[in-house]
Amino acid sequence: VLMIAWTGGAFHVKVKAEKLPSQPGKPLPKDAKTHIVQIGKVAPKIDVVGTVASEENVHLSARISAYVSKVHASAGSVVKKGQVLIELDRRDIDEKLAAAEVNLKQARTEYNRTLNLYKKNAATEKSLTAAESMYNGAKSQVAEVKVMQTYTKIKSPIQGIVTDRRVEVGDLANPGQTLLSVYDPLNMRIEVPVPVRLIEKLSLNQAVDITLDRPSRPFKGRVDAIVSEIDPLSRTQEVKVHINNKKGDVLPGTFGRVWVREDSYPAILIPSQAVMSIGQLEMVYVVKDNRVERRMVKSGPSFGKKIEILSGLSQGDVILISPIKED
Repeated sequence: VLMIAWTGGAFHVKVKAEKLPSQPGKPLPKDAKTHIVQIGKVAPKIDVVGTVASEENVHLSARISAYVSKVHASAGSVVKKGQVLIELDRRDIDEKLAAAEVNLKQARTEYNRTLNLYKKNAATEKSLTAAESMYNGAKSQVAEVKVMQTYTKIKSPIQGIVTDRRVEVGDLANPGQTLLSVYDPLNMRIEVPVPVRLIEKLSLNQAVDITLDRPSRPFKGRVDAIVSEIDPLSRTQEVKVHINNKKGDVLPGTFGRVWVREDSYPAILIPSQAVMSIGQLEMVYVVKDNRVERRMVKSGPSFGKKIEILSGLSQGDVILISPIKED
């Protein structure tokens, strides 16, 4: 029994264990940059998606029925205002013009002969009027055929780029049939269906921000038109926003977004780099008594280089701008 008691320490002097002080977190690193959390006002932006179109998009068609003899442009060609893009076969019109000029020559001769006779009292006024009428009719016919000759050359009414070519040499061009399409790349706009609840946030000539899929850079826009009709299916109104595209590199049909700013509200914004993500968890390093400890937070939308914190921080908290390395 004595041996068991001795081995168990019954005859040794016992020293009471001291409670060592425990501090949470880690020491604040030297040269650490901190940020004091403040509450400010932010105005969130909602994106409304739409499609880019040209403000000047012309579909060229023939005014007469004729076969295509020449095509001077293809899709992607850059054309000038007044440039001939398509030529139609004009042989039939040239024959009509030749016949009309022969008729004009005969009518002129007859009119001059009748006029001389009338001056000599050898022709009646009625015969002079008839000759004059035939002469004027022949002149009108020649002028009309000459106008028809101009229809054989289809010119571009604007300076722009050809988007679609639907005709080849030898095709029969009929009136109203689209042969080529030309758009102005410097005057572009994005058309977006805006929900009714956001319409009051927009007004004519208002400046807005635009982002496009291509080219992927921000653009400035101006509200040009707000259609005064609500789509009963989507409950939206179409808004047309002019795009400042001085480079001319925006293409029709491009997907884009118009950013509509809502009313401002109080929020906590901190530098985005202060938030550390571990899986689906978001954390920041909070500084207290020269110690650094992690705290879970929930973030919201980003505003430039800052991000909104929905929960986890309060005004006056001090956080590290850059997370520290874990051991």
